[in-house]
Amino acid sequence: MTPSILIVDDEERLRITLSRILSKAGYNVTTAASGEEALNLTQAGAFELAFIDLMMPGIGGLALLAQFRKYYPEMPILILTAHATLESAIEAVRQGARDYLLKPADPQMIIQRVGEILEEQQHPQRQREILSQIQSLVSELGQVSDQESDLPTMKAPNDPARFLQRGPFVLDLQARLLNMEGQHIPLSPTNFDYLVVLVRHAPQPVSYQVLVREAQGYDVSLVEAREMTRWRIHELRKAIEKDSKTPKFLITVRGNGYKLMA
Repeated sequence: MTPSILIVDDEERLRITLSRILSKAGYNVTTAASGEEALNLTQAGAFELAFIDLMMPGIGGLALLAQFRKYYPEMPILILTAHATLESAIEAVRQGARDYLLKPADPQMIIQRVGEILEEQQHPQRQREILSQIQSLVSELGQVSDQESDLPTMKAPNDPARFLQRGPFVLDLQARLLNMEGQHIPLSPTNFDYLVVLVRHAPQPVSYQVLVREAQGYDVSLVEAREMTRWRIHELRKAIEKDSKTPKFLITVRGNGYKLMA
């Protein structure tokens, strides 16, 4: 069954452009010019995914998000936002949106994000199978490491094109899963990308702007990058640190960015 996507934005040009991008990628796309129209369209049931613009007359983006979360809690929502409303976009993620994209978003990034989110929604069993395989591999390789003194650092699956390992972190770049000390740590697609960047640069610090560019594909100002990365690091610390207020792994480099110590 072809996934159905709802686009809610009062800008006609953006609705048309985004609709064409997603239609060419094989999705069934429906558009709405207002929050009121979007609510009418969803009366027959939820879509597989919805894009919501934050700044709309009438029912605004955050209010529409609240309605969707109330009546269709399983429907993932992507926020469309301009730089000027970045703070509101971060608040939308706090209130349950899956992620946000800055306007104008790169078409390839849009398709990638949609594919990742729909994959998460539609194939939870496959994810559990992959996780089980990763845990088994890590366990087996840990035993080999204990037995073979000439291979003391071998802890991750031997496929550098797929697996990225640093300290207790094993990142499956294909399945987009994080395994930490034998446990699966759930991360959103964007937060996973931020951790990948930090692991690849570790233990060197990564500036705010480089983090945003490599994880999300945006070139933004220093102030905007600082705000964007602050929320992502906050979420990552909650996921991987025993005490997010006194982090052991994700260290702030004052005035510059962040670094991973592992």
